[in-house]
Amino acid sequence: MTVPDPVPGNDPFRRHAAEGVLLLGGGAAILLQLADPRVARGVARHSDFAGRPLDRLFGTLDYVYAVGFGDEAVRRAAVRRVNARHAPVRGDAADSADGEADEAGDARSARYSAFDADAQRWVASTLLATALAVEERLWGPLDEREADAIVRGYAPLGGSLQAGREGWPASRAEFEAWWQARLAALDVGDDARGVARILLGGSAALPPGTRLLLPLVRLSTAALLPAPIRAAYGFRWTPRAERVSAAWLRGIAIVWPLLPRVVRHAPMRGSLRRARLRNRYAEREA
Repeated sequence: MTVPDPVPGNDPFRRHAAEGVLLLGGGAAILLQLADPRVARGVARHSDFAGRPLDRLFGTLDYVYAVGFGDEAVRRAAVRRVNARHAPVRGDAADSADGEADEAGDARSARYSAFDADAQRWVASTLLATALAVEERLWGPLDEREADAIVRGYAPLGGSLQAGREGWPASRAEFEAWWQARLAALDVGDDARGVARILLGGSAALPPGTRLLLPLVRLSTAALLPAPIRAAYGFRWTPRAERVSAAWLRGIAIVWPLLPRVVRHAPMRGSLRRARLRNRYAEREA
């Protein structure tokens, strides 16, 4: 059976989101998500980051590609999987890592639930913001109409879960105003910094060879984070780091468009293949 091309040329969101180069923003997106204490607390207490540090990244990618590019069966199955993983992720304000109650009023002691609609909307917004940052750092400002279409294209990421589509920005300008207000209210706490150390610190659980790429991953992550968040995570951002990151991104900007589409879209196509295989196995076992 021939699978239809999931990237029609007249869809700005799909043209944008299919490019594997957006994965450069994966680390920055995760750290931005963790800068919301509700997300950080849920991840720190319910994810095995120490043993499987890339699970959140690949799980998020599979969900994004399924919702953005999959057929109805693939989308429904992806939503079911995410909801099943989210079901046990909840806790009270007094639920701390060592089992002791946190002091009342501490922002880091906020009650958390993976079904929190606002937290889901925040996670989706970090994916959009970092994807826009990657594209514009590489190739310059997007056309306003194209940027508006991309913003609207990210709405189903939270909207397919509990967040719903109501309240999602309809334009780039509306998104930027909302985004800047949210950035100002973030609080990078110990949970977030602890997960970041595991993710970017060369965990022994990383696949062989992956740790060789960590210096570039850390550099790209720091370059794409807003300056206050970068500082809160403890990145040392020097003029030399700025120059090296700018040179690295310039090189990618030159080389990436020269690659064949089958290479540029490989992460998206691989993710959709895995999703279809999972669905076939599930149907056989049903």
